Amino acid sequence: MDLAHTPEEEEFRARLREWLTKVLPSLPPKPSPDDWPARRAHDLGWQRMLHDAGYAGLHWPVDAGGRGATPTQHLIFLEETEKAGAPYVGANFVGLLHAGPTIAAEGTAAQRARWLPPVLRGEEVWCQGFSEPDAGSDLAALRTRARRDGDHYVVNGSKIWTSHAEVADWCEMLVRTDPDAPRHRGITWLAMPMDAPGITVRPLRTLAGSAEFAEVFLDDVRVPVANRVGDENDGWRVTMVTLSFERGTAFVGEVVACRRVLAELAVAARQNGRWDDPVLRRRLGRLNAEFRALWRLTQWNVSEAEASGGGTGGGGVPGVGGSVFKLRYSHARQELYDAAADVLGPDSLDLDRPWVLDRLSALSYTIAAGTSQIQRNIVAERILGLPKGR
Repeated sequence: MDLAHTPEEEEFRARLREWLTKVLPSLPPKPSPDDWPARRAHDLGWQRMLHDAGYAGLHWPVDAGGRGATPTQHLIFLEETEKAGAPYVGANFVGLLHAGPTIAAEGTAAQRARWLPPVLRGEEVWCQGFSEPDAGSDLAALRTRARRDGDHYVVNGSKIWTSHAEVADWCEMLVRTDPDAPRHRGITWLAMPMDAPGITVRPLRTLAGSAEFAEVFLDDVRVPVANRVGDENDGWRVTMVTLSFERGTAFVGEVVACRRVLAELAVAARQNGRWDDPVLRRRLGRLNAEFRALWRLTQWNVSEAEASGGGTGGGGVPGVGGSVFKLRYSHARQELYDAAADVLGPDSLDLDRPWVLDRLSALSYTIAAGTSQIQRNIVAERILGLPKGR
């Protein structure tokens, strides 16, 4: 992989910087973390601005509504927007980073035409209905049932940790359509409208005090068969595509954010005298090396996905290398915010101080998007070729 930037890529960077400098001062203030309708409106407004400027779905295939940009252009976009302090995808993250790329790779032409443009234009929000109370890391143990009834599936069951369910228009939903099949072979991937009768959403409050997750209860919810992505009972394969995006590219922008936080920590340590501690300096230096290496791994994963073509729609599906990234990033992020607590000292207990809420949030990263134990199994079995554990 050639890490040098071409003149065209540097021109792309310059145009993006110019646009960000012009538009970011015009953005409204960020809403309260507890006001999810306002956060939805804020995040969709930013997405619409990206769309109108030609930056929405930058790396998506052209036939999926994207710009078909190169992996390097995509990474330049993530670098520059994070450095400029631009909004993150926020409530749009499932649609933009998980469901959208999956539909681009696996959906029919009609499905791509229906669901992808509203995501890119900032008109619809998606949530993810994968985990259940007894099927988290062991996702194949899910029990939410979908019974075929003519042109619809009738869905009954429950989901948990459903991101942004309270403000979502659609849910990427995993259901069991054949209870008698081996558990990995009886699952189907559906797009469920969140306004369908029979859906109850109950927000869940996290350790950090926010409520971006919810329980979702499903009581005879009717979902059109036309909303099925992939074949019936082939949902596990489609799910692996979704999880490849979730683990392989969905955290890319956060690596840039962590590198920025690390630089801010060094400044803060110099200001409050903590920089005199050689142990802390070595710790920050090692974290700097960690995140530089993670950024290089990100570049490799994104380039590999683009080179593979991925999926029936050429969606650039990341490979199992995403599990290597996710495993190491989850722990490096926790170590970063542990270091932040050392720099802040007693102020690390003040929830109004920078990085304190981020430290609480970081605790979930070794669980979210597949636990570290699951990632180690994937790395051992699929990359290193080790035998499966008993």
